[in-house]
Amino acid sequence: MARATARAASAAARLRFAQGALAVWTAAALTLAASQVLAATPPGTDPHPGDGRGERTVNEWLARMQDASRVRSYVGTFVVSSGNGAMSSARIWHACDGRRQFERIESLSGERRSTFRRDDEVLTFLPQTHTVRRERRESLGEFPEPLKPDESPIPEFYAARRVGSDRVAGFETDVVQVVPKDNLRYGYRIWSEQKTGLMVKQQTLDENGGVLEQAAFSELQINAPVSIERLSQMMAVPAGWRVEKPQAAKTTAAAEGWGLKASVAGFKPMNCYKRPDEGVLQWIFSDGLASVSLFIEDFDRERHVQEGVFASGATHTLTRRVQDWWVTVVGEVPPQTLQAFAAALERRR
Repeated sequence: MARATARAASAAARLRFAQGALAVWTAAALTLAASQVLAATPPGTDPHPGDGRGERTVNEWLARMQDASRVRSYVGTFVVSSGNGAMSSARIWHACDGRRQFERIESLSGERRSTFRRDDEVLTFLPQTHTVRRERRESLGEFPEPLKPDESPIPEFYAARRVGSDRVAGFETDVVQVVPKDNLRYGYRIWSEQKTGLMVKQQTLDENGGVLEQAAFSELQINAPVSIERLSQMMAVPAGWRVEKPQAAKTTAAAEGWGLKASVAGFKPMNCYKRPDEGVLQWIFSDGLASVSLFIEDFDRERHVQEGVFASGATHTLTRRVQDWWVTVVGEVPPQTLQAFAAALERRR
């Protein structure tokens, strides 16, 4: 159960708000961290004024991209591809007014589904089963809260520099390289639209610079006339459809009897959730850009038979038995990072 849950959570961590079908907007994990800087930056303000694009710090680059996503409306077709050949796509409508955020995603590949977000409220419509999955973004547990500005580890573990320019979906962009300072995290290459700062393409890179996963707009309209009111109306649940509300009770690892013998450099605990309907505890960590989830459940010798590390694009999954429990560790990080978490996890009561 935890491994299936972990796979779903891993996909959701790469989404801006949806769970499951499509890894839309892989770069969300990056722009989340930028909100640490934006806490003191009014919307629409470039935190590093002037044209010295190559002089911005990693936080300043990310802040500019996050700022653009908060104040810009846009419509586009988004494509996610991984090094193993897997590919998925979706149509995205994003509307905002600087305060409220609305989004709609229509899958263009795989299972038919429509996902809507209104601030922290998320609805996923599954037409084949006439089912709507209603969740709160915080309750998902796969999209960690940003760290406080004075606790941000990003500059300690990442550096950023402008490495050139390019055209993506018809827009002139700055190409920014985000480089990790150790082997516990991946690097990123980001294409940021020059006028607005909006992120239009992102690659996750391995230690040799190879592309593990890519997410990009193939077609994009910035400042598109997307109606918040229309998107809100489309979130109404049709008559006769079943509404599911997954349960996730907020808790702490200590309260559930778990802890780490040693911390993993740069990763701080963000949230912890108990999922009674699945019998799973989820403990979430973040270094400000990458996130890791630990899923813990009772060991079942009939279901939990394969230990090891599994890869899907930039996402790695580690499964291991720990005494009477089964542990699944998932994140868009190198395998050694998951192994460090698994080795540090301990039962304290």
